[in-house]
Amino acid sequence: MRALERVRSWPVPNAAAAVVGADGTGIASVGAGATVFRLASVTKVLTAWSTLVAIEEGIVHLDDAVGQPGCTLRHLLAHAGGYPFEGDDPVAAPQSRRIYSNTGIELVARHVEQAAGVAFADYLAESVTEPLVMASTELRGSPAHAVWSSVADLCSLLAELQSPRLIHRSTASDAVRTHYPGLAGIVPAMGRFDPCPWGLGVEVRGDKSPHWTGTTNSPATYGHFGAAGTMLWVDPAAGVGLVALTDRSFDDWAVEAKRSWRELSDAVVADVGTAGAAG
Repeated sequence: MRALERVRSWPVPNAAAAVVGADGTGIASVGAGATVFRLASVTKVLTAWSTLVAIEEGIVHLDDAVGQPGCTLRHLLAHAGGYPFEGDDPVAAPQSRRIYSNTGIELVARHVEQAAGVAFADYLAESVTEPLVMASTELRGSPAHAVWSSVADLCSLLAELQSPRLIHRSTASDAVRTHYPGLAGIVPAMGRFDPCPWGLGVEVRGDKSPHWTGTTNSPATYGHFGAAGTMLWVDPAAGVGLVALTDRSFDDWAVEAKRSWRELSDAVVADVGTAGAAG
């Protein structure tokens, strides 16, 4: 896939990227697929998927009360729990606005940990990374932003997101739809959007513009990006998922990173469309 060659010109020390089809089959990759990168907030996708496994196992439930009065596990996964980016004290009532929160995701993981009776890092391994044979993936701290992984491993995650084996397809579909659709909020480094759609642990693109995904990605596109210069998305309309990892902090090349991610995303969607037409 020619689109991925763009990654080689990015102003970063190291980068790797891959494209995975809707059937979970790898289409193309570039860079050192086994190199381990810090995922930063892409971690939230893994934490959310592990939580969904816990829900299907009956360990926890989306309507469990967690955190401040009126707040549930669903609120926290959808960044609607009223917690700030960092800090234990709520700054808003649940379901009043979309507030992107590391604290909220950490509360989710703590709830799963307490209900399962095992450390969350162990539960994440047992429920997601080991079954998906993500041997290079490790949680080294906060379940909101401290997983290290490789592009090769995240290809397994992209396959799971599109063709789930660990959870029922209906559970996966529920996770990637918008929850509390009327809420406005801020996507870090992107701006304020009204509405600001979010799923359960994944951002839903919707009609946000400008956005870190491509201009040709469908509104149903979902995924996450991280402050470590990492990003991952799935576009159900295009039938494809993309992951790109770097070891340069997003803040160090934010303007160029957003432009590079959009250009790469548009090129991937175009290449997939061209391949489909040719087939």
